[in-house]
Amino acid sequence: MEKNESRVRLTAGRVADFVCPANKSQAFLWDTDAPTLALRASPTGRKTYVFEARLRGATIRITIGTAGERGYTLEKARQKAQVLKMLVDDGKDPRELERQRITAEAEANAAAVARVESEKLDAIAQAQADEAASITVGEVWAAYLAERRPHWGDLHYRDHEYKAKAGGQPSARRGGKGTTTKPGPLFPLMGLPLRELDAATIEAWAAKEGQTRATSARLAWRLLTVFLTWCSEQPAYTALLPIKNPGKTRKARESLGKPATKSDVLQRGQLKSWFEQVRRVQNRTISAALQVMLLTGARPGEVLSLRWEDVNSQWKGITIRDKVEGTREIPLTPYVAQLLAALPRANDWIFASARWVNPIRGKPGAWANTSASGRIAVPNNPHTRACNVACLEGLTLHGLRRSFASLTEWLEIPAGVVAQIQGHKPSATAEKHYKRRPLELLALHHERIEAWMLEQAGVQFDAKAVTPVALQLVTSR
Repeated sequence: MEKNESRVRLTAGRVADFVCPANKSQAFLWDTDAPTLALRASPTGRKTYVFEARLRGATIRITIGTAGERGYTLEKARQKAQVLKMLVDDGKDPRELERQRITAEAEANAAAVARVESEKLDAIAQAQADEAASITVGEVWAAYLAERRPHWGDLHYRDHEYKAKAGGQPSARRGGKGTTTKPGPLFPLMGLPLRELDAATIEAWAAKEGQTRATSARLAWRLLTVFLTWCSEQPAYTALLPIKNPGKTRKARESLGKPATKSDVLQRGQLKSWFEQVRRVQNRTISAALQVMLLTGARPGEVLSLRWEDVNSQWKGITIRDKVEGTREIPLTPYVAQLLAALPRANDWIFASARWVNPIRGKPGAWANTSASGRIAVPNNPHTRACNVACLEGLTLHGLRRSFASLTEWLEIPAGVVAQIQGHKPSATAEKHYKRRPLELLALHHERIEAWMLEQAGVQFDAKAVTPVALQLVTSR
């Protein structure tokens, strides 16, 4: 370190006039009033105040700041030097204290930033919690249906929609003109916040719905309990529900009662009356559909969803879209083949809902759909009217499926054959893992069943005179 041999009292004029000699890298002008204070000048003309002292046997130098109007004044520099001198005299290193100050300041700033961020996150979390707490059952139900839709069949999805519908729409039922639809059993729960859907609420709902529509409410209750299980598996809704599914309580189950065992079946002696009235149904498509339901034992929805492409007249088979196995193939028996051959090919559906439009102004005649789907709706009303005339009140469409299984007992048909035709799951190990009857073997039994039913019903039918379905094309009414 280079020093002048004699110190001078620094003044504003001396500070202004002091310059670094051309042959030196820096020059110092020491103050007599504050012996630890010096003015340092560089060849570039830059001037700074520095502090220098000895601490624990070593010389330390600290830059105080720039000299000049925008930096330190001489008086402030002296004051700073005095402060630093006091620290050194106490055995403290100003440099270390400065580092500690900077570190503490940085930590304080970081803590302040973290606190602000934490407050923001807390506010966001609280807002999300408030939003989640206010979310309604209906909103979550809609999300549930959208998420599960790819895994469900059309009927199962429609059940969820119908059970939660608001109602109030014009009724589409026959004779229901001027009336509106009723709300679904689950609709009263849709407007509630999800967090309020507890066991007590569901039990009160079940008690009320069980008094007026227990059967519909039982299905709605089953759908609701599965929905609540799904909610408990979603992180967004877990905190809003109790740990135990609030829908699964004994009180709710008892309020809805047990479903009665369905026993509506056709007896052997009732076949004649049933066939007589069903064959008289004016709409031949509906008449054929009802007879096919009985003679195949298929579910009503499976029959109504048949397409012409599902009929294989060459190998005498029908492909059924099965809700259990996906698809199954059953025999195309002679009488059923005749029924199908007599139907018009108005569109892709076998049991189409269409009318023939006569040629107009040179345009050829064509079939026009009379329903949005292009096929007939479930013919409950026509079947009920036919059964009432035949004194068979209470026989449902699904009762025809039960009738098929029951009537085969007269012929001692193997139970596995009947189950395979109807699409029931095998009930025995041998049936499940080993027996897969070919279509020809099924046809051997199925044709016996059909012929026996027609015989009991007094229906005159010549199986040898059946027109192959693939060659029949009805192009007019």
